[in-house]
Amino acid sequence: MEAFERARLDAYFARIAAQFTPDEQTASFLITHLLAERPAFVRAVAAMTRLTAVLPKPKSVHPAAKREVAQTHMVDTLTREMFAQADDALDYLESRAADQTVALLDVGGYFAPSLAEVHSRFTGRLAGVIEDTENGHRRYEDLDKLPCPVISVARSPLKDPEDFLVGQSVVFSTEAVMRGRGDILPGRPALVIGFGKLGSSIARLLHAKGVQVAVFDIDPVRRTQALSRGFTVARDREAALTGAGLVLCATGAISLRGEDFSHLRNGAYVATVTSGEDELDLAGLPDVYTRTQVGDHVTRYQTTGHYFYLANGGNAVNFVHGAGVGPFIFLVQAEILAAIRMLTRGDLAPGIHQVPAPDREAIAATWLSYFNR
Repeated sequence: MEAFERARLDAYFARIAAQFTPDEQTASFLITHLLAERPAFVRAVAAMTRLTAVLPKPKSVHPAAKREVAQTHMVDTLTREMFAQADDALDYLESRAADQTVALLDVGGYFAPSLAEVHSRFTGRLAGVIEDTENGHRRYEDLDKLPCPVISVARSPLKDPEDFLVGQSVVFSTEAVMRGRGDILPGRPALVIGFGKLGSSIARLLHAKGVQVAVFDIDPVRRTQALSRGFTVARDREAALTGAGLVLCATGAISLRGEDFSHLRNGAYVATVTSGEDELDLAGLPDVYTRTQVGDHVTRYQTTGHYFYLANGGNAVNFVHGAGVGPFIFLVQAEILAAIRMLTRGDLAPGIHQVPAPDREAIAATWLSYFNR
């Protein structure tokens, strides 16, 4: 990032922070993709909270960004396991923020499994959670009862540009990975599993490149949407897998389980738009498959009479090329900052909440003044 771009970004976040200054500061734990531009967002979070620890998503860490953040803040190693059990989660939170009021900034529902017990047993006060992703939104939504407020920006209109551009980056990276092995998209039928905002964007972009696209989604409403947009909708996922030369998984849940991989046609590519642990049950694959690295970011899984290719180890394929969506990501990050003020007011009931429309409009207006010059 050029010096003038960094200065403009810091000025933008300073303006947002001034607009949404909380009445009091809580401690905070920030889970984030620590990409090249992310230190500016980290500084903004630190301006609005007592930033206790930054926990980078393991597969999306830019070394220079991590070094920069580590100069001023604690950077801890993030795993699913550290919050899977209440005792482990409590030990960690107590070691960093005992007796404090805490806001949890999440990307992917990491805090969800132990949230209820953490809320009841933590020596401080859990103000609530802010969740960035659809995958995480579902993890909190699936809990029997939320003990505290969860503010989700996953379904915000401000996220629509990001979702569309992430779809573009997924298609770009998938094609680049395939071309690195001498393969191309045209002539290779594609199956998109999941027709949400990301899946529908990917399907449209593949179709625009001349790819024959089929869609599978468990939601009948989304299947009708896919049909209305001209896509073939698979009635049977097993048959759809057999006919696909490219499978793109965009559900935010498990798209392919161990038994599904045997239905892939020989030479098919599999790519995902989110963490491999969320989309693919690779641990359930039979032990008879051998893995061989056959190119940059491509692994071949092979057994007698069958083989397929996995892009980027099963992790989000667009992170091969940085997953950049330009300045549009700063819209969602600003909404997260606005959500911090909502949590610190302490007047939200337990449950899932959204940032109010007037706040989103103010964010969009500020963003336009800085990035639509």
